[in-house]
Amino acid sequence: MDCSLVRTLVHRYCAGEENWVDSRTIYVGHREPPPGAEAYIPQRHPDNRIVSSKYTFWNFIPKNLFEQFRRIANFYFLIIFLVQLIIDTPTSPVTSGLPLFFVITVTAIKQGYEDWLRHKADNAMNQCPVHFIQHGKLVRKQSRKLRVGDIVMVKEDETFPCDLIFLSSSRGDGTCHVTTASLDGESSHKTHYAVQDTKGFHTEEDIDSLHATIECEQPQPDLYKFVGRINVYNDRNDPVVRPLGSENLLLRGATLKNTEKIFGVAIYTGMETKMALNYQSKSQKRSAVEKSMNVFLIVYLCILISKALINTVLKYVWQSKPFRDEPWYNQKTESERQRNLFLRAFTDFLAFMVLFNYIIPVSMYVTVEMQKFLGSYFITWDEEMFDEDTGEGPLVNTSDLNEELGQVEYIFTDKTGTLTENNMEFKECCIEGHVYVPHAVCNGQVLPSTSGIDMIDSSPGAGAREREELFFRALCLCHTIQVKDDDDVDGPRKSPDSGKSCVYISSSPDEVALVEGVQRLGFTYLRLKDNYMEILNRENDVERFELLEILSFDSVRRRMSVIVKSATGEIYLFCKGADSSVFPRVIEGKVEQIRARVERNAVEGLRTLCVAYKRLVPEEYEGVCALLQAAKVALQDRERKLAEAYEQVEKDLILLGATAVEDRLQEKAADTIEALQKAGIKVWVLTGDKMETAAATCYACKLFRRNTQLLELTTKKIEEQSLHDVLFELSKTVLRHSGGLTRDNFSGLSADMQDYGLIIDGAALSLIMKPREDGSCGNYRELFLEICRNCSAVLCCRMAPLQKAQIVKLIKLSKEHPITLAIGDGANDVSMILEAHVGIGVIGKEGRQAARNSDYAVPKFKHLKKMLLVHGHFYYIRISELVQYFFYKNVCFIFPQFLYQFFCGFSQQTLYDTAYLTLYNISFTSLPILLYSLMEQHVSTDTLRRDPSLYRDIAKNALLRWRVFIYWTFLGVFDALVFFFGAYFMFENTTVTSNGQIMTTNTHMIFGNWTFGTLVFTVMVFTVTLKLALDTHYWTWINHFVIWGSLLFYVVFSLLWGGIVWPFLNYQRMYYVFIQMLSSGPAWLLIILLITVSLLPDVLKKVLCRQLWPSATERVQSTKLKASVAAAPGTDGPLLKDLLPRPRRH
Repeated sequence: MDCSLVRTLVHRYCAGEENWVDSRTIYVGHREPPPGAEAYIPQRHPDNRIVSSKYTFWNFIPKNLFEQFRRIANFYFLIIFLVQLIIDTPTSPVTSGLPLFFVITVTAIKQGYEDWLRHKADNAMNQCPVHFIQHGKLVRKQSRKLRVGDIVMVKEDETFPCDLIFLSSSRGDGTCHVTTASLDGESSHKTHYAVQDTKGFHTEEDIDSLHATIECEQPQPDLYKFVGRINVYNDRNDPVVRPLGSENLLLRGATLKNTEKIFGVAIYTGMETKMALNYQSKSQKRSAVEKSMNVFLIVYLCILISKALINTVLKYVWQSKPFRDEPWYNQKTESERQRNLFLRAFTDFLAFMVLFNYIIPVSMYVTVEMQKFLGSYFITWDEEMFDEDTGEGPLVNTSDLNEELGQVEYIFTDKTGTLTENNMEFKECCIEGHVYVPHAVCNGQVLPSTSGIDMIDSSPGAGAREREELFFRALCLCHTIQVKDDDDVDGPRKSPDSGKSCVYISSSPDEVALVEGVQRLGFTYLRLKDNYMEILNRENDVERFELLEILSFDSVRRRMSVIVKSATGEIYLFCKGADSSVFPRVIEGKVEQIRARVERNAVEGLRTLCVAYKRLVPEEYEGVCALLQAAKVALQDRERKLAEAYEQVEKDLILLGATAVEDRLQEKAADTIEALQKAGIKVWVLTGDKMETAAATCYACKLFRRNTQLLELTTKKIEEQSLHDVLFELSKTVLRHSGGLTRDNFSGLSADMQDYGLIIDGAALSLIMKPREDGSCGNYRELFLEICRNCSAVLCCRMAPLQKAQIVKLIKLSKEHPITLAIGDGANDVSMILEAHVGIGVIGKEGRQAARNSDYAVPKFKHLKKMLLVHGHFYYIRISELVQYFFYKNVCFIFPQFLYQFFCGFSQQTLYDTAYLTLYNISFTSLPILLYSLMEQHVSTDTLRRDPSLYRDIAKNALLRWRVFIYWTFLGVFDALVFFFGAYFMFENTTVTSNGQIMTTNTHMIFGNWTFGTLVFTVMVFTVTLKLALDTHYWTWINHFVIWGSLLFYVVFSLLWGGIVWPFLNYQRMYYVFIQMLSSGPAWLLIILLITVSLLPDVLKKVLCRQLWPSATERVQSTKLKASVAAAPGTDGPLLKDLLPRPRRH
């Protein structure tokens, strides 16, 4: 047996998918290749059914239960419930089982309904009709019946049913236009190209006669990457091999536009399509509040175990005296006497665990989930965050991180399209030192009275005229713009110098700005037809250039090139890219003059590009063509091979000139950054632009100020000194002014300290992150972080997408572990958005990859201000009170039960009735805190916007620190002591009446175990509810209804449960207990007194703290209170319409 085959199989299936590369072969139309061409190996592929649902009818119950019991709290309560069933416990299994059943059922119904909706959507999608070719005829069948290899016909405005290789279209040039809004949110039209050898097949018979096989990679989720090749068999000759890339791939979910029909062959179907592979969710992010909540749960679990342990030990100590273990009314059986002591002790320990288990609030999880889900609508309903220009509003992709918006310490923002509008305006171009300013075109609109060309300096001589025209031709040819008639697209851009109305569409706004700008200089790009690019020159003559090759732009090379052939047969390579990418490849041209102009424009904040060219002789072009073709048809490492080929082709260039495009700052970007800095948040700008351009933008948006001292950590600086020396020099500079102390994160705008701004570039960052020769890299990183902490703002320029994520990760994992937020609008920002604690996408012009991968999306950068300073602030205040209050009310609930054991011989007797145990967290105290956590506004939204420094009061998880947690816990213990001993002293002296009832001697109140427990429970329910009422600052009729309604519900339920309202509910233990208790006047007085004493310490603490150590928020509240008292009486409180955001208008 061949061992190599075994090794291959073992490597493939055991080493992991990432370690092997595989491809698939598709037979177009299911036709076998000609004899002798290659072996026909039929392959099994899934059908075209899409399954987005999680459950089926049969597996819903077991699978959903398994998923729910993976949560620690649910599993814990399940164990408690099982213990209650197995052993003799003091409480009924109902007390644990009912709340758990309620939580599990509510969650299951919610998830089941959501999955049923997914099933409906899947069925609608899988049953829609599709046209495909069979035996030369057009046949209709359901989408789910499509198979890999089927040839499909799609008509205009139809959605592609699976991933197709584009074979031909009704358009003569073999192109089609698609929109991918449902995939990545981009509404712009993208152009795709048919395979060169099949684009002439326009009828069903032609397509059915096609004999071809496709080899391509196995399915993978990247929407923008595809590697394959097609072998077209003509007669018996060797097959023609053509490369296939993403430009030939039509994705499921995309829509055909401006094309009558297309033919394509299915290569990925069903759950293997790129759209389906992108269904998988992103990694789960957890907020700081959730982490604190889990830690507090562990603390309370330890308290629970300690209580059970103490009671178990004390029980056996108490029973060690004679007759205490076997009172006359509870004699043990013989089997009980013979049981092992340790087994009895363990059983008692479990019984005490069951008795005290209510200290762990199972309903807190449900309440938190509901609060997050319902609270997220306040963002989407916010009309102020709706952008009228784009018709877009904010999106919430996850509600798990709402409160994290109130904890942000670092913001990492992209520049282009985030701080700026990504709305380009061509400002000037420099050709061999001569500057041209065609300022008449702004975003496609011709400004009045501005015809002609403005020259800053003298016109070039006749010798330079040729270079000038070559530069203009380069701008007209070196791009990927599509031209459409104004009938095709709304809002056309008219070509100013041609009679024809047209619109330029490109994935890059820079390209459109350059082509429109050069139009004012006399050269107009007309169209691409039959692989020929047509331009209109100054003499109104049409010039035609054959497009031979496109060397596409990518963020690593930072340039693109085209190879074209003129009508005279000359072959040119035109290259356009960033100055750092073009200058090293130039061997000729006025480099210094152009470099000086580029640097000047960069300082003014303009985006610059350099243009270069070279002539290719036919022999050289053939070599280039062979090199590129070999890289294009490679199935493995195609990207690397293409990059190497491009590197060899794009060299020995002649510099022609440079362009300058302005990207205007977004509205209120400067105000937003200023407010965020006042809130104590550090803002870092991460951009791929050059240093001078980015620095100018930072000054414009007030990230850097006039008094900010800029520190540079750039490649140029490191070339002059070593990295070690530069870092230590910068460290000395920033620490000298701060007296050797590290500046606090929130003192960025301190008037007493020198403001520093740091500028670092991508190359310098690589050196800092690179491990040193001794294998360590920590020292440089720590030194770099020390410098950054002492700078009020940081600008990172020349950043690759991966480096942006590295920067975010570096800060995120530093010793302070600050909460980070990343905001961007392009695909290059996705990595940092996923890396940060909170990722925000801007719904901009670079597509919606960022918005799709983010946790939240906003239309403009300015909306970040309200999202953090108002919504984030409120979310954090609300949920922190919710968490602390839940633990507080459960301490109040269960600590009297613990104290009661000392008075009942540790017999595990319950203090409260079963109904009260069950409904305390579910009904009596749940709604008020839920409403509080949705509606509380401790200060007004206007105040939070006006005074961003209030954000600092809640920074670093201030309301969930250990000090605050311990205060709430001790407050709960104090209240529990008041409830218990207040009631105990009232019932201290008792006598037995003639009919056997127990009566208090001083108050003549009928007394019993359940009366005592009910009195404690009544005081407790009123106290914890009124405590929340005292904490409420924003009162509406809804708050009043829920708080007083909850107390009323408790009273009504107690009357009903005691058999007063419905006598047939004469449950023996509680029959007439509640009404008997309330029939005594001293009981009423005691209830009022105990509630007052319980609430007094918290009230006193608040008054003292406000007077002696007020926070900024409390000072604002006091000022507002004084103003409202001074105002005229009779003003109405807030109405519901003021409280609830209005639905957004469309």
